Order: sequence, then structure tokens, then C-alpha cells
Amino acid sequence: MFLLFFCSCFRSNTTADTVRFGSSRQVFNFKGIEDLYRFLTYSENRVPLVSAHRGGPDTDYPENAIETFQRVASKMPAIIECDIALTKDSVLVLMHDETLDRTTTGTGKVNRYTLAELKELHLKDPAGTVTNYRIPTLEETLQWGIGQVIFTLDVKRNVPYQLVVDAIRKTKSEAYSVIITYSANQAAVVHNLAPDLMISASIKNVEDLIRLNDLDIPDTRLVAFIGTSQVDKNLTDLLHQHGILCILGTIGNLDRQAQQRGEQVYAEYIENGADILSTDRPFQAAKTLDYYSKQRGLSSPFIN
Repeated sequence: MFLLFFCSCFRSNTTADTVRFGSSRQVFNFKGIEDLYRFLTYSENRVPLVSAHRGGPDTDYPENAIETFQRVASKMPAIIECDIALTKDSVLVLMHDETLDRTTTGTGKVNRYTLAELKELHLKDPAGTVTNYRIPTLEETLQWGIGQVIFTLDVKRNVPYQLVVDAIRKTKSEAYSVIITYSANQAAVVHNLAPDLMISASIKNVEDLIRLNDLDIPDTRLVAFIGTSQVDKNLTDLLHQHGILCILGTIGNLDRQAQQRGEQVYAEYIENGADILSTDRPFQAAKTLDYYSKQRGLSSPFIN
């Protein structure tokens, strides 16, 4: 009954082909970065969100492609998790792997190609089918995303945080960008470079939170990645007391659990303390969270 009801009330779909670059509807209504702070601060009435891992790849839609992001954004208010690599000529592009072989028609390491050379390649979908889509730059991606999505930016090895901050500044996308870090020291580097930017920090226990506080990173600049296993309610309660939203990585086992037991499991993750689900199944998770929000009368002035 749960699944049948929420499927009937979920937003109608819009094909990505009808909303090409620059023509998509505005989803998030942030007048500035202060609005992003408020939106990403915990309250009991917060709207749970989906974070599309690598942007939500699917059949005919590659990972880390603007066309894929647009498909997701046309159907739900979404966070887009994407990956940043550096070209031979020091341009930031979207790419998860160090090499091109798995996701493009190219071969070899990304950093051995110039941007012009990379733009000649085509992206592959998860099944390896070649698409018409190309590797986007970070600047192109950020410019497209303003008002449409919130980005969590996964900065790959040997990519300087300063270049990422520079791209955010150049595109004036501060209110739509969160930089992912994996240690308190990395979070401190980002905070020192750009004290106004939001940071996704790995917080899996109380000690992780203490380390961040000791490095003078304010709670108001943090969202917490709490891991990829079942929620520790004591930890999420503590983080919520600090006003920090919790990202649960359902990628892997937890997504499979929802697939096996039923999509209502995504609502259980939220009930247990998660606020954002980082998932490889964004459309299924979004249907559940949309129903969950409607049942509880949850809404936000920052979501159109």
C-alpha cells in the first residue's frame, strides 16, 4: 500500500532532452550563501534530500555528465555528488577514475591529456555504451547548476583545493557548492582557503567532531558524512544538536537492502537519523522521500 500510494503522487517526469542547458526550471531559491547555511542546518522540519552518487548514471546517461545531472534535477530537488580531476593543461574536469578507459572512448590517464583532447572523447553509460555526451569542465558544470542543484564536489588526488575554490568564485556558485573532505586536516585546509564555503566532513564518531572543532571549523559550515552502514542514532542525535545535517551513504549494501525489502526502507533511514541519502538509486529513493515529506507536511522556502 505504501509503495502504490507514493508512486501515484510523485512528481511527473520531464525528459532531459526537453530541458537542455540554460532552460531548466529553478529548483533551489538561494539569494546568497547565507540561505545555503540555513537550508543545510538541521531542524525537525528539515526536508530530507537525495544525493545522486556520481550524478545518477543510468542507461544512456553516463556518470559525471551534465546531461545526467539535468535528468535528475528535472525530477527532484537533488544534491549532485560529482568528481573532479585535473587535465595536463591544468583545467578541472569531471572524472572519477585516474584513467579514461572505463567511462570514455579514450585510454590512459586523464592528466596526460589536454582539455581540447579530452573534449574529442565521448562518455560511456554504466553498461559501457558510448553516448553523444562529452566530458564537462568544472566551470561549465557549476555555471549550469546554479539554482538547479546543490553540488558536493569530490576533489580527487593531486587536485589542489585552491583551483576548486577559484572555480567556485569565478562562477559565483558559492551558494550551490559543498566541498567534500575525508579528514579533519583536509577540512581545515578548505576552511582556511575559503571560510565561507560549506564542507562535507567525514564524522563517524564523537572524536571526529571534536577534531573539527579543535581546528576552529564552525558547525555552521559542516554537513557530516556518517558512513555507509546503519545509522548510529547516538551520533546523529549529537550532530543534530549541533545543527549539522547527516549524509548517509546508501551506496552498496543499504541500496541493495532497500531493493530487496522495499523502497520504504529509505524512509526508515531518515527516521533513524539520516537527513541526506547518497545513493546509486536516486529516483527510487526520491519517490520514498517525496511521500515521506508529504505525509509529514515538510516543506522549505528554499525549494520551488
